[in-house]
Amino acid sequence: MSPAGRLPALLREPAFRRYWTGQTVSLFGDQITQVALPLLAVLALDAGPAQMGWLTAAGLLPSLLFSVHAGVRADRSGRRRHLMIVADLGRALTLVSIPVTWALGLLGLGQLYAVAFTVGTLSVLFDVCNAALFVSLVPAERYVEGNSLLNGSRAMSYVGGTSAAGLLVQLLSAPVALLADTVSYLSSAWQLSRIHPAEPPAATHAEGGLTAGFRHLVRSRILCAYYGAVTTLNLFNFAFQAVFVLYATTELGLGPGLLGAVLGCGAVGSVIGALLTGRIVRRLGTGRAALLGLFAFPAPLALVPLARGPLPVTATCLLLAEFGSGFGVMLLDIAGGSLTASLIPDTLRSRVAGAARLFGHGIRPVGALAGGWLGSAIGLRPTLWIATVGALLGLAWALPSGTLRPARPAPTVVRPAD
Repeated sequence: MSPAGRLPALLREPAFRRYWTGQTVSLFGDQITQVALPLLAVLALDAGPAQMGWLTAAGLLPSLLFSVHAGVRADRSGRRRHLMIVADLGRALTLVSIPVTWALGLLGLGQLYAVAFTVGTLSVLFDVCNAALFVSLVPAERYVEGNSLLNGSRAMSYVGGTSAAGLLVQLLSAPVALLADTVSYLSSAWQLSRIHPAEPPAATHAEGGLTAGFRHLVRSRILCAYYGAVTTLNLFNFAFQAVFVLYATTELGLGPGLLGAVLGCGAVGSVIGALLTGRIVRRLGTGRAALLGLFAFPAPLALVPLARGPLPVTATCLLLAEFGSGFGVMLLDIAGGSLTASLIPDTLRSRVAGAARLFGHGIRPVGALAGGWLGSAIGLRPTLWIATVGALLGLAWALPSGTLRPARPAPTVVRPAD
């Protein structure tokens, strides 16, 4: 069989292959920025804990401020691919300002805050448009395959992108390393310019504005349950992540190298999850697979507060926890993404995506702040227990009979009955 014949069916289609290639390169570039930007703040600008908190908040805040407005803008324009290209070019231009001002000796923390905020804002616009462009390129019966390919790239970027980022920062310095992400955004924009899918039509003012996405989300029993569960999970998972590294290093005694291996094991679990989710969906159906993902993502993390005893035992607990959680998050993202894509009208896709992002992403800084406060108030291990149990409570949205419809094993797309 020729190499082309071994490719997944979607990658044999030029339009999707170009789209996927651009997204893959961009995902690897994003990992470089996530490592290089905070390192730049610490190593070059002597940022302290408060400044690092502001830098993190600057990147997260746009999801709270602009998700809904970006969704309205995307649906009303109808030119989502063009907006995505503008977002890519804007992110590239914003990032390239850092090595320029660094070379001129003018770089300061204020600029890093502004860059993080601007890149975050443009990422919100890109992501809400992407929800509609995806269904323009992928037929409904291939949603799971398409989501598996995209999330597989994301998982691989966790494995290779972070390592590449550290190497680039060490060899070239953090400001120069950011140029790699600039190139990745330009690559994504170029690949998007080479495809011309038939996008969903533009929404009219009569079809609703800021509240239209919220109304559809609330009225759909399945969407409301799914996004309610994901928002609950994100709230508690980010509380967990806020204290995890501190707990692993101070209470369990893991050194940087072993901690890196633990986090890398989570990335490996994500890759395997992306590879196997299609088979799980074919066996269980999309709804049941998404429900399983809501459990499989947070449940393995119970091994973290359970970890006690000698270092080999505690390290093994953490390795298993990260691997299982990485597998679960891919199952949730792929099955859940395919489920929700099948339930949203074309003219509302970006607005529903904006509303969902407001809750799912906007809750993250709240969870991180809550985790830090609880860790200081009651200790790290109790905080991890609260976060793990709380994340599992997301299932309460989805477990009532019929909420995530127990789809028949054969179909991979669930359609609403109402």
